[in-house]
Amino acid sequence: MINDINQLDLNKTYSYADYLTWMFQERLELYKGKIFKMSPAPSLYHQKVAGNIHGILWTIFKNQSCNLFVGPFDVRLLDKKKSTSDNEIYTVVQPDLCVVCDENKLDSRGAIGAPDLMIEILSPGNSKKEMTHKYELYQEAGVLEYWLVNPTDKTILIYVLKDGIFVGQQPLIEESIIKSPLFPQLDFTISELFN
Repeated sequence: MINDINQLDLNKTYSYADYLTWMFQERLELYKGKIFKMSPAPSLYHQKVAGNIHGILWTIFKNQSCNLFVGPFDVRLLDKKKSTSDNEIYTVVQPDLCVVCDENKLDSRGAIGAPDLMIEILSPGNSKKEMTHKYELYQEAGVLEYWLVNPTDKTILIYVLKDGIFVGQQPLIEESIIKSPLFPQLDFTISELFN
């Protein structure tokens, strides 16, 4: 059993089975089997914004067939290029929020496969990761809609998957009304998220 992150070789490729055996406090994600340490606990403002998003989306999704989840919540994305029949390599991410509409993608440990909507909230320690690594991973995995929420600038960038490629929508500023291409019922003023 691994109970200290220092026991791991950060250059090694790990499986989801490995990930499940780790018993330490640090939070991390696997990107195509490689370890990425997560930032320390998010700031108070980050948590408030996450709570506001969760509250608004919960009222919208509570009586619908889609499921809303808030992090930490494991989302496992199979790396089809690196996996073999003997060794499945997963990316394991913990988005701030996600929406899964296909019940078959859910199990007792989280989600297997691309959620319909992934929402990541930027903070000083994770902006590069969210804007590059996760963007590419989510696009490759087939996430239908991806939001990058920037609490500092009070903006949201929305990307929608079209023919396997993310297409950016017009950036949303604090006065904008969000209109989700995938979920038209999401219709609210961006400023509600940042108060």
